[in-house]
Amino acid sequence: MTDPNQNPDDYNPVVETDYEVGQDNVRPLGLELHNPVFFITAVGIVLAVAFAMIFPERADDALSGLRGYLESTFDWVYMGAANLFVLFCLILLVSPMGRIRLGGESAKPEFTRLAWFGMLFAAGMGIGLMFFGVLEPFYHYASAAGLGDVGGEDSPLGITAEGSEGKAIAMAATIFHWGVHPWAIYAVVAGSLAFFSFNYGLPLTIRSAFFPIFGDRVWGWFGHVIDILAVFATMFGLATSLGLGAEQAATGMAHVWGVPEGNATVVTLILVITAIALVSILLGIHGGVRRLSALNMIMFALLGAFVLIAGSTISILWGSVTSAGHYVANLVQLSNWVGREDTDFMHGWTVFYWAWWISWAPFVGMFIARVSYGRTVREFIFCVLIIPVLATILWMNIMGGLAIDQFLAGIESVSTHILMWDNYDDTMPLFGFLEALPLTALTSSVAILLVVIFFVTSSDSGSLVIDTISAGGKTDAPVVQRSFWAIFEGLVAIALLLSGGIAALQAGAIALGFPFAIVLLLMAGCTLYAMWKEAPNYRPGTA
Repeated sequence: MTDPNQNPDDYNPVVETDYEVGQDNVRPLGLELHNPVFFITAVGIVLAVAFAMIFPERADDALSGLRGYLESTFDWVYMGAANLFVLFCLILLVSPMGRIRLGGESAKPEFTRLAWFGMLFAAGMGIGLMFFGVLEPFYHYASAAGLGDVGGEDSPLGITAEGSEGKAIAMAATIFHWGVHPWAIYAVVAGSLAFFSFNYGLPLTIRSAFFPIFGDRVWGWFGHVIDILAVFATMFGLATSLGLGAEQAATGMAHVWGVPEGNATVVTLILVITAIALVSILLGIHGGVRRLSALNMIMFALLGAFVLIAGSTISILWGSVTSAGHYVANLVQLSNWVGREDTDFMHGWTVFYWAWWISWAPFVGMFIARVSYGRTVREFIFCVLIIPVLATILWMNIMGGLAIDQFLAGIESVSTHILMWDNYDDTMPLFGFLEALPLTALTSSVAILLVVIFFVTSSDSGSLVIDTISAGGKTDAPVVQRSFWAIFEGLVAIALLLSGGIAALQAGAIALGFPFAIVLLLMAGCTLYAMWKEAPNYRPGTA
């Protein structure tokens, strides 16, 4: 193991390899550009953006066709891989491997638990929870209850029900998509990278996880391909979330503040927020991301607490308990892909989500790894896997569960703004829901600011991760490189939005998620192998 007190950037290998961080880098103008990862990914992304901007209809058709093919042909890959990732986490949680400390037995965490949790939660799901918090539970309820046409999706598990029974399956399906499975996907990447970087002294890059099996071949083209896939997956996964967040913020600004709607507003918003992210980059991870994440969590908690108090508090809290039970009861059925009748629901929701989480995994996983030094594997898995799921269950019941209750109680504004059968807009449900509560203008403004800040932290964290990969594992590359990637993230989001809107963004995430699912499966196997060999070095009682 490495010296637990050393800086992770100070490379001190404890494995038999001659590779050094940055040895393949070229350094024009003092930059740190990994050859060939940086150049292939940069040129590839430029070409993809240019094609989408010049031929938007062709780009939309190509992405939509690819999405349909992958969803229908390889649904078993996405579904099966996600299940295996959950099993991976459970093995680490209960086995002797859980005693391993990331960085060595004497390593001390760099951040407090509260700051650590705030950063991983903000990076992992912030924008998504704001976008889907009201939309998804109500969407599934509408499908189960047969409340018109909200997109043609089948009801979860083919269940047809209204009232409390319809709400139960709607909440179970929603929590399934935001629960253990996505956080297990993140944990595979984060745990693997943290272990191989802090305990093996290898570069903080995706390829390092394969060293125990493939040896020095990971520093050649095998590793180049893995890191290139990671950058593309991260870029398109981030673009999907940033696009969703920008469209929702623009809708809120039009609804609450009277800002004109349209692509011009969305594009302007992406550019402005990208500029704010650049300022955060200049402040660094402690001055920028950590403080913004803390502000995010405070505002997020205050908004949730207000809705909890302004709504039916006891009903929401009890609903959180019962929906958790319905989630557990339906977990096996929702995880299974064989013989499903609700194929539209499984493909349109579950497969998309699993591909989206997988495409986010390099970004979120590497960021969580960066801030998890000093944690034991057991503490790491518990905090990454269990605590965010509990917070998500509560949030979904505060927002979506209450929206369903308001609809069942006959509150007209909820039906008017959320259902909108003749002019359906999936960026509107959050703001329509808040109209049924007191202080609408204030809470809606807070929601808009939350989306914007989540946007900034995601862009900042994502550029940090992509820069680290494209700099051969160096975590202290010049700030101009992170700025370059932050700008690129905004351009990709703009290009895909203009070429096909949210559908194009989702299709891009699914396409990049497929090859990276295979990479993550191999990564999980390599990590289990290496940790099992390492576990005997840790005496009982150190977890």
